[in-house]
Amino acid sequence: MEIQQRLLIFVTRSNWLLFAGASLLGVFTATPAFARGIIFGGLIVTVNFHLLYRTLKKALTPPHLASHGVVLAKYYIRFALSGVILFFLISQHVVNPLGLFVGLSVVVASIIFATVVELTKLILKEAV
Repeated sequence: MEIQQRLLIFVTRSNWLLFAGASLLGVFTATPAFARGIIFGGLIVTVNFHLLYRTLKKALTPPHLASHGVVLAKYYIRFALSGVILFFLISQHVVNPLGLFVGLSVVVASIIFATVVELTKLILKEAV
């Protein structure tokens, strides 16, 4: 399996695991608004990541290659919709902004984690 495919699978799975872990940790240890922030932020960013994956996979898989304009339009629509949802959540005091920030960091954390795992594999492979 190529490194790109392995990274994609790892990041996709770790997104959901980190989201579930952070959400459970927030529910059991934080205030309700902070926990809601983690849950909503994690859900928004994880769903956006999966929708971006589906959009790019459809656009780059022959024989139905999509133009870059279509991909960008879908991206900006998702971005604007996420912005509206985030604005509503913060302006209506549904979530704690710091909890929302933690939740929105789920995908970034999984990408960093995947990078560290792959670098460790490469370093250990070279050492042997």
